[in-house]
Amino acid sequence: MSPRAPAIKTLADLAAVAGVGDEALALLRPRHAPHEYLSALTAAGHYPDAVRLLAHALPRREGVWWAWATAKRAMGAEPEAPAAAALDATERWIGQPSEEHRHAALAAAEAAGLDTPAGGAGMAAFLSGPSLAPPHIEQSVPPPEYGAAKAIAGTVLMSAAVTDPGQMVGKLHAALLQGLDVVDKIKLWPAMTALELATPTAAETETPETPEAPPAKARKTRKKRTVE
Repeated sequence: MSPRAPAIKTLADLAAVAGVGDEALALLRPRHAPHEYLSALTAAGHYPDAVRLLAHALPRREGVWWAWATAKRAMGAEPEAPAAAALDATERWIGQPSEEHRHAALAAAEAAGLDTPAGGAGMAAFLSGPSLAPPHIEQSVPPPEYGAAKAIAGTVLMSAAVTDPGQMVGKLHAALLQGLDVVDKIKLWPAMTALELATPTAAETETPETPEAPPAKARKTRKKRTVE
């Protein structure tokens, strides 16, 4: 059995678990609150690292909503049937994170293709559960440590690049602001009083319409990660 990943107790721990690059890690200062470090990353142009950091900070259900929202936007108003089905299945899991909905999200994700934003969002939902085993297998097969967070980050990054890679920075900026709005709503980072991110150039910036509101707080409470 592989050893468990270390618990996230500090911002440095979060950055390490998220797998931010060496240049991005060098920007971290002891005084930084999480949102300040996120802003420092975008100011330096490290948008993928900023996405990875936020994906690993968000609770799983809210993180899957973020992935789903970016995927829904990327797939357009009339996605192909498999992608639409994957988005619908993921949305059902977000609304009611049952085991039935989780396995349905996986099946729809595989049908859509795991190399698509819709498929990535469905896989993120599936990895948010307790086991990779099929429903008829009683023995639990735990998912990879932080596997859901990595699938969330991958989906957000893929969603920004799938249609027009030339607009990727602007799309990532918009996605990060949307993710920070979730952070603000669930009071994940109480010290954050404003959304402060470096602004891309006007030619790169895209301000898409938010597809839906973030999910209501789940009935079953989850223990929040502590980030100093």
